[in-house]
Amino acid sequence: MRRTGYALSTLLLSAAAHAAPAAPADTVYRNGYVYTVDAQDSVQQALAVRGGRIVYVGGNAGADEYTGAQTRVIDLQGRMLMPGLVDGHMHPQSGGTRLLNCSLDYQPLTVPQFQARIQACLDQDQAKNVSPKRWLRVVNWFQQGMLPDGVDVTSAVLDSLKTSRPVVVRSSFGHSALLNSRALKLAGVTRRTPDPEGGKIARDAAGNATGILEDAAQDMVSKFMPVLTPKENLAASTKALEAMRQQGITSFLDAYTDPETLTAFSQLQKQGKLTARAHFAVLVDPKDAISGKAFKEIRQLARQFDQGATRVEPSMQVRHAKLFMDGVIAAPALTGTMLAPYYTNQGTPQQPHWAPGTSKGPASYFAPAVLKSTLSRLAKARIDPHIHVDGDGAVRDALDAVQALRATPEGKDVRPALAHDEIVDPADFPRFKQLDATPVLSFQWAKPAPDTVGALKEYMGKERYAIVEPQSLLLDAGARIAYGSDWPVDPLDMWFALKVGVTRTASPAAGPEYAGRLGDAPGMPRAAVLRAATLNAAYTLRQEKETGSLEAGKLADLIVLDRNFMEVPAEDIANTRVLQTVVGGKVVYDAGAL
Repeated sequence: MRRTGYALSTLLLSAAAHAAPAAPADTVYRNGYVYTVDAQDSVQQALAVRGGRIVYVGGNAGADEYTGAQTRVIDLQGRMLMPGLVDGHMHPQSGGTRLLNCSLDYQPLTVPQFQARIQACLDQDQAKNVSPKRWLRVVNWFQQGMLPDGVDVTSAVLDSLKTSRPVVVRSSFGHSALLNSRALKLAGVTRRTPDPEGGKIARDAAGNATGILEDAAQDMVSKFMPVLTPKENLAASTKALEAMRQQGITSFLDAYTDPETLTAFSQLQKQGKLTARAHFAVLVDPKDAISGKAFKEIRQLARQFDQGATRVEPSMQVRHAKLFMDGVIAAPALTGTMLAPYYTNQGTPQQPHWAPGTSKGPASYFAPAVLKSTLSRLAKARIDPHIHVDGDGAVRDALDAVQALRATPEGKDVRPALAHDEIVDPADFPRFKQLDATPVLSFQWAKPAPDTVGALKEYMGKERYAIVEPQSLLLDAGARIAYGSDWPVDPLDMWFALKVGVTRTASPAAGPEYAGRLGDAPGMPRAAVLRAATLNAAYTLRQEKETGSLEAGKLADLIVLDRNFMEVPAEDIANTRVLQTVVGGKVVYDAGAL
C-alpha cells in the first residue's frame, strides 16, 4: 500500500531541520512523483542530494531547508523519479561486442532471408579485403523464430553461401551455434566425435553432425574465434555502458565474466568512465570445481579486480560465481533438465500426436555431490553462487543443494540466486522463500512468442505449459523476485521487459498469432515488478543497504522518467523513456528534457 503526501518520517526530518538548519544540497528535485521503493512503497514530492548521497526525501516544503544559493533545483513538473534500475543478470561485454558484429537483430527469418543477411556481411567483408581464412561470427540469431515453424536449419543452409570462409552463427539464447561444413571440419567435428560433458552435437538419423552445437559443445569452436584486441574489448565495454545509461541501469551483474572483460571495465573505471556499479561472476564448471582450479581463479581475479566496499563513485566487485546446471527448455535444443520427459510428436506433421517421449534432457551438469561440495567451498570463500537453471529438474537439484548448504555453518549467510527458472515444479514454489534463494527472472520471456509457443508449447504438455514462466506464482509463494535482462539474449529494452512482467503480453507488432496473454497466470503487480528491478536485484548483489530505494543516507542512484510507470495504461509502460540517469549524485545520462 502506497503512502502519499507527508510520511511520519518526513515530519520528523522537518522537525530536526528546524532544530538545526540542514547544510545546502547539491541538487534538489521538486514537484515530482518520487516513487521510493521503501518498505511502504511510499510516494513523495521532493528529494535532495549532497555528496553523492540522498539527504532528504519528502514534501516540497521540507526540501526548502536543503536549498541554498548554489543548489541546483530541478522542477520535475509531476514527472516520476525512482531508484535506478539494477540488472541482476546480464552479459554486458557480449552485448557490447554484438553491437560491433554481423547481427541478425533477433528477427524472425525465413531460410532465404537468413542466408541473404549473412551473405551481405560476407560481401561487406570481401569489400574490406578481410582474409578468406578469418571466421565469420554471426550473432543475435533468433533460432526459435525461424519461419515457418519447425524449419530444419543445418550446415547445408550455410554451405550454399558464396564463401570459402568458416562461418558460425550464434543463437541469441547463447546455448546453440550453427556451423558450415568448413567450420565443422576445422573444429574436428565428425560423426565419431563424442558429445562433450555438458554439451551436445546434433546429429541426423545416420549419426552425422548437422552443424548445430549445443551448450558446452560450442567450446569446440571457441578457440577459432577471432580474439578481440584490447581496443575492441574497451570499445565493447564502452558501448555496453552507453546502452545501460540510456535504459536507466545504475548497477549490474555480469553473469559470466572473463579476464579480458574485467580488464576493459577496470580501465574505464580508472578513467572515470564507469557509469554503473559493476559486479562480476566468474564461471565455475564441474571439472574445474573438482580439481580446485576454479576456486584459485576466482581468488586471483578478485584480488586483481575487486575494489572493496560500495562507495559513491561506481566501482567493481568480483564476489559471485556462475554455475550452469542445464541448457534451455525450448526446441530444438531441449537441453533443459526436466523432472518428466519432453513430449514428442508420435504422429505425423499432418496428424500430430504429442505424447511423453523418453528424454528428460541431459542430467544436471553438476552431479549432486559435486554441486554440494562446490557451494560449500564458495560459501567458505564468501562468494555467492549464481546458478543457471532452466528446467524444473535443474531447479530441483539446485534447491536440494542449497538446502544442504543451509544446514552447514558456512551456508547461513550465503545469498544464492537461481537464474531463469522458466519451468518450476509447483512443489518447489515455496522452497525459494524457505531457503532464502532468489529467483532472478527475465520478465520479457513471459509472453506469446515463437520461443514460448511453437518451440515450447507442445513439448511441455498441457499441465506444464500452463505454468511456464512462473513469475507471479513464485511471487505468491513468497519468493523474493529479482530481475535480470540476460542481455544480449534479447535486445536491451528494460521497459518492454517490465511491461511484460505486468501484462504477460507481446508487442502489438508481433502479429495476431501472438496476441493475448501467455498462459493462465496473471502478471505481477507494478510495485512488485519495480521492486524486482531495483531493491531485490540490489539484494542479490549485497548492495541493498546502499542502493535500490530512495531513502535518506543511501547513494543517489536514481532516474527520471517521461511518464508515470504506476499510472499509465499497462501496455504504455513499454514506451517509457529515461530522461535522466544519476549514479552517486552524478548525471551520467541526460536526454535534455529537464
